[in-house]
Amino acid sequence: MSVSIVQKYNVPGPRYTSYPTVPYWEEENFHLEDWKRTLLQSFKESNAAEGISLYIHLPFCESLCTFCGCNKRITKRHEVEDPYITAIIKEWKLYCELFPTQPIIKEIHLGGGTPTFFSPENLERLINGIFDYATKAPEHEFSFEGHPNNTTKQHLQKLYNIGFRRVSFGVQDYSPHVQEAIHRVQPFHNVAKVTFWAKEIGYTSIGHDLIFGLPFQNLHDVQDTIDKTKSLFPDRLAFYSYAHVPWIKGNGQRGFNDEDLPKDDEKRELYEEGKKQLAKNGYHEIGMDHFALENDSMYTSFKEEKLHRNFMGYTASKTQLMIGLGVSSISDSWYSFAQNEKTIEDYYARLADNQLPVFKGHLLTSEDLIIRKHILNLMCQFSTSWKDKSLDFPELRSVLESLKEMEDDGLLTIQNESITVTEKGKPFVRNICMAFDLRLIKKAPETKLFSMTI
Repeated sequence: MSVSIVQKYNVPGPRYTSYPTVPYWEEENFHLEDWKRTLLQSFKESNAAEGISLYIHLPFCESLCTFCGCNKRITKRHEVEDPYITAIIKEWKLYCELFPTQPIIKEIHLGGGTPTFFSPENLERLINGIFDYATKAPEHEFSFEGHPNNTTKQHLQKLYNIGFRRVSFGVQDYSPHVQEAIHRVQPFHNVAKVTFWAKEIGYTSIGHDLIFGLPFQNLHDVQDTIDKTKSLFPDRLAFYSYAHVPWIKGNGQRGFNDEDLPKDDEKRELYEEGKKQLAKNGYHEIGMDHFALENDSMYTSFKEEKLHRNFMGYTASKTQLMIGLGVSSISDSWYSFAQNEKTIEDYYARLADNQLPVFKGHLLTSEDLIIRKHILNLMCQFSTSWKDKSLDFPELRSVLESLKEMEDDGLLTIQNESITVTEKGKPFVRNICMAFDLRLIKKAPETKLFSMTI
């Protein structure tokens, strides 16, 4: 890959887990009643046909990982578990009181923070509390994120017994000097142990999350991490680009300097080497930064053009309605987005007043909905089309004009009322999506908002 191409397109840009992206939400035009209205509209349109999704944010961690930009609360006090689970169940009950019929849950994902900070018994209480007011869809997919250092066999067995079949373990990198820099020291033995436990218990999809571009990381580190990973043969892999966003309030990105990070073409070389090694071992590239074996549901979904992307990342199945429970969680009714209070104290205070703990959101316009579909298509299938005239829009011609340079650089092809991302262009899919992002184009950010795209 040409160095000039990497440098040319390595600019700040969104990861497009939504459109519009959160910094471009029109908060002033949003009210809680709007969220409730679109929530009910989406529920009535989709609950019986496909079910709904739940994302549950569990924010507590015992120690701070300095690569992490997530919403978290660092504590070793496990007495925080019980009131937090009680609050989530109350939030869910408030939602269920709005619904005309009992919700059917197709998908649950426990994210964090560290979900396995919570005891197996408390996680069981959480899920049983959810199903006091809901039923499981016949083809449900329940997943959680496990920390290799504190996930026990009891965690895996208890969650398996209540319907969980997918688990992802945060690995990042196996090199001691990288682990020390990011304050995430976990030996290979710990990852191997939890992976084999999950296989033994019967989990059908085991994932490992890796990151390239970490401080002090070099080509040998990536090769060694991939070698160790393939020996455990997880069903799917996330191979994320490290998002360096130290300006975001409350994130843990410290303990190293900017000059300690691989830059531009050096960072891209880490990805290309990892991608090459994964391909040799039967992993197929799925969307952006994700890889899967052919037996995994994500590969099947990608081949059948059913892959979906939302605030949980890539999912193998789409639901129109996704409700986020817990502090800072984001919900999506398709017609609007809503985000919960960002601090635990404010989250608890709203629930104490018997209110949904939503503090901001965005009502999607008709133009937003069209752009969103194009960006979803590009992120999930590496192509999009406007042969269906409902996906045409007034600014499309100027978007296509702006993509001409990328076409000349071999990153995509434009033909027959469609765009297809080339193999060379896949690492630049965020840049391609940015050409459709009319809100970003009309109002370029005046401060740092996004991580670099490459």
